[in-house]
Amino acid sequence: MSTNHNHDHDDHAAITHDELPGYYEILEISLRELLIEKGVITADELRRQIEAMDTRTPAVGAKLVVRAWLDPEFKKRLLADGVAASAEMGVISWDDTAFTVLEDTEDTHHLIVCTLCSCYPRSIIGLPPDWYKSKEYRSRAVREPRAVIAEFGTIIPENIQIIINDSTANQRYMVLPMRPAGTEHFNEEQLEAIVTRDTLIGVTLPRI
Repeated sequence: MSTNHNHDHDDHAAITHDELPGYYEILEISLRELLIEKGVITADELRRQIEAMDTRTPAVGAKLVVRAWLDPEFKKRLLADGVAASAEMGVISWDDTAFTVLEDTEDTHHLIVCTLCSCYPRSIIGLPPDWYKSKEYRSRAVREPRAVIAEFGTIIPENIQIIINDSTANQRYMVLPMRPAGTEHFNEEQLEAIVTRDTLIGVTLPRI
């Protein structure tokens, strides 16, 4: 493991999705309503922004992964500067948040979590799933990542290092998984189909 946390593999609590709104979620709702009440933004402007956000899906991230698999030079640019490489494919960052792509290798597997809230590369992967925002995932992904990943049906061998990457308000991550063996004759559409949202977070691997 690359972190200093202990990762026990005994019985553990399951990830659930029924927690009450947290402090930051309540703060966001209150601030949003206040801004609308004061006329700083309108409800219609907010609606349009939400609709634009809803059009962003993991398919965007899948396209980045597949191009990196097929184009070594693009892969170098993507790993060096995720924001600039994404812009080549029409993905324009709407703020100054850094976007880093993390490459899985034969001896390293990356897992993404946001321990404080739910920071997430929404322009690349879309809206975060409920389990990603849950306290159970945020705490257990750090304490016992191998067990959490196993609950998604993915077994990471003990000889492979798991690196936990903690997103922040200024730094977002996406995993670049290894291309599976047996996909040498897949076309782009077929390759994109095996790259899912969960793959881009690191809780699953591409499956054929």
